[in-house]
Amino acid sequence: MQFRTRIFAEPELEFGDLFHHPDPRLGLLEAGPLQTNLGDAIKIATVGSSKTVEDAQSFMAQIEDGISGKTDRHPNLHPDFPGLRNQNPFRCRFELMDGAHGIISKSEIERITKEPDHARAVARAVEAFTQHLDTLETSGSKPDVVLIALPVALIERVWRAKVDSASTFEADDSGGRDAPNFRGMLKAAAMRYSFPIQIVWEDVLDESAKIPRKIKETTDRQTQDRADTAWNLLSTLYYKGSGRVPWRRLPDEDEFRACYIGISFYRDTSGQQLWTSAAQMFDERGRGFILKGSRAHTETRGRHPYLTEEDAEGLVRSALTAYKNYHKHYPARVIVLKTSRFRDEEADGIVSALDAAEVELRDLVWVQESYSVKVLRDGDYPVLRGTFVELDDKGLLYTNGSIPYYGTYPGQYVPNPLLLCPHEKSESPVEKIAREVFSLTKVNWNSTQMNQKLPIPIRAARKVGEVLKYIPEHQPVSPDYRRYI
Repeated sequence: MQFRTRIFAEPELEFGDLFHHPDPRLGLLEAGPLQTNLGDAIKIATVGSSKTVEDAQSFMAQIEDGISGKTDRHPNLHPDFPGLRNQNPFRCRFELMDGAHGIISKSEIERITKEPDHARAVARAVEAFTQHLDTLETSGSKPDVVLIALPVALIERVWRAKVDSASTFEADDSGGRDAPNFRGMLKAAAMRYSFPIQIVWEDVLDESAKIPRKIKETTDRQTQDRADTAWNLLSTLYYKGSGRVPWRRLPDEDEFRACYIGISFYRDTSGQQLWTSAAQMFDERGRGFILKGSRAHTETRGRHPYLTEEDAEGLVRSALTAYKNYHKHYPARVIVLKTSRFRDEEADGIVSALDAAEVELRDLVWVQESYSVKVLRDGDYPVLRGTFVELDDKGLLYTNGSIPYYGTYPGQYVPNPLLLCPHEKSESPVEKIAREVFSLTKVNWNSTQMNQKLPIPIRAARKVGEVLKYIPEHQPVSPDYRRYI
């Protein structure tokens, strides 16, 4: 086996006025969003307890004036949030609408928290929020986006339902838990509204709120300082409320117009049937497009999910049709990313759809999230983010690691690399694929930090699957990515 090593430079992003920079925060500060909001303000409504609604109002007022970051040791990692006045990074206002809020009473919260049955408790919590969302939908002045401000008591109850209930779990990318998932259920229920929702925990809005230790230990959610929270929350609200993207990956000058498709799998609420979800990224304009695929199959004991040749062809054909409807032409190149191996029949179906659309350039890449080979670095810090090792026809890529721009390693655990395994029908060399996968980790409008592990097509497809499992089989599926994140 031959080893060739590279360290990729941090991928650059494109912002307004053709400005480009690796750091989303500095890019927004210097040039504003890639696509500017069409109005002068993004209108926000809030649903939560009386306390969390008040906390949201206080936090948004604090954001208006700016928040100091933890800049003493690592100023690039925790920069100040400049506020929404003269140095407004988003070039628009964020307006909490007067009277546009819904209050879930203490008595209702108590009934939910005391409900012993996990499924009924989560369903009741979803209903408590959707009742107020129904009112906002029929109001005279609709919001652009709604903050779902979860109080600690409800967080504890719905999280306990997710973790403690008797449920199955599959480590392979084939549906995950069939325990009640509040986030997925609420997102699915909110598909009928004209506005997207953004879920925030109480400790995001109020630093003094205490999340139980058990929840902290069973979630990968990381605590952020107030300035980091402001950057991340407003980036999400900007994207969801305006429908405009804050930034996109900066394409190379000689790059063909490409469509990136991420394929993931999820089980329905019965835990019996496996389905396919696909997130299709329109790279030229940064748009995400969601598709629901056909029923999937597994090789052994529910593991290694795959599509039949016919279903794989149908899924990619639908993706290409959606691309053409939006851009009025087919892409010159298609990259399909999947976290389970491609069976030959599956690859044949994908290639058939691409041949029919005369897409000559194609790459089919199995992305493994763990691998037995690790790269070590001299000194105390982990390997650099962007480290790439070519292993014959495969590639080991560290999308997490030490970041010189930050002056530190921003993670909590030893980083694991991705193993990129191009199918034999792929056109591009593995190094080119690795560079693209690396750049796609930075398309995440939920976060302005640069230490994202998975490329957006895969991460998006998984988030989509968590929601699609709660949408009835014959109900139309929204293609709008904002509805799923």
